[in-house]
Amino acid sequence: MRRKTVVRTGLSALLLVGTWATAGLAPASAAAPDSASTSTPTSMSASTSKAAASEGLLTAMQKEFGLTKSQAVARLAAEKTATAIENKAQRVAGASYGGSWFSAADNKLTVALTDGGKAAAVRATGATVKLVKHSEKALDATMKRIDALSAPAGVSSWRVDPRTNRVVVNVLASKSDSEAVAGFVAKARKTGPVTVAETTQAPTTFAAGTVGGDPYYTGNVRCSIGFSVHGGFVTAGHCGPRGQSVRGWDNSAIGNFQGSSFPGNDYAWVNVANGWWTVPVVLGWGSVSDQLVRGSNEAPIGASICRSGSTTHWRCGNVLGKNETVNYAQGAVHQMTKTSVCAEGGDSGGSFLSGDQAQGVTSGGWGNCSGGGETWYQPINEILGTYGLTLHTA
Repeated sequence: MRRKTVVRTGLSALLLVGTWATAGLAPASAAAPDSASTSTPTSMSASTSKAAASEGLLTAMQKEFGLTKSQAVARLAAEKTATAIENKAQRVAGASYGGSWFSAADNKLTVALTDGGKAAAVRATGATVKLVKHSEKALDATMKRIDALSAPAGVSSWRVDPRTNRVVVNVLASKSDSEAVAGFVAKARKTGPVTVAETTQAPTTFAAGTVGGDPYYTGNVRCSIGFSVHGGFVTAGHCGPRGQSVRGWDNSAIGNFQGSSFPGNDYAWVNVANGWWTVPVVLGWGSVSDQLVRGSNEAPIGASICRSGSTTHWRCGNVLGKNETVNYAQGAVHQMTKTSVCAEGGDSGGSFLSGDQAQGVTSGGWGNCSGGGETWYQPINEILGTYGLTLHTA
């Protein structure tokens, strides 16, 4: 973040490139060595658990999910355990792995298996087991075959759903009977195990025209910062092409898009220069305390998740699905994660967190934060791997 002699009042004074500062947290200068932090996701230490269960976060979970404080604490602990179990169970299951999901009703992780002979070993990891017909590998292969098709505007998205053990193709109810949609669905059904669901609205990206607040700007477009990485921050690809200049809240130059991909993907990264620097923090916008980022362990389907953006600020919901292809007007975007969190124009690129673990950057969705809606994000680990970036962690 750029050092300033002018002090801004309110939340806008806290803006840091890629994130926001907590009170009393001193960010490193742009010249600080990278050895001050690490890209390796941290384990669930006592200090990590305390940060994830801050009073502000617990209050937000009580409001969003109708929980008591003790229930919120228990759910956070269960989700951390499920995240650790998921990786272990997948290794044990091997080729018979059919996906997994977390249930808030009983705070358990369920693992789908095609081979009953693996059930005892998977249960030994702490997961429950459901026997299914299709492996995740087979479902992913179906996804790739559908991805190769040309989707009409009436097709909203498609994803692997481990709970139904099928690929779910979402179509707009108002266009479900159209020849184009019917033709796509017929071709999709021939690719493998497919089921069709109807939705009421088409997904759109969440960029916006320039308005006041604390965003970053590309031309006349406003988007939100995602996560700090060493040397810059990650955000949504539809917010700007490679080479596009980026301005901060004070209209001063931050840097440029060093890489950008959209459609196909929806991710990008921006370098920081001109005296700006980065810190491993995400703004809570007064709804919760500003959140430290300690790693990027991927949360399972069903886990709670929260989003920070420059328009609708701090919002929470659940992970609804993974590996979903979203059919925007500009083209399809693959391997997205779907959530029940709302968003609006200008929230694009903003950060999705599960506890203190970075999950991804806001891409798009449907609806708004008045009437409700859903969003998709591009997973953070894919972005880091694509560009060879190192997440800035606390």
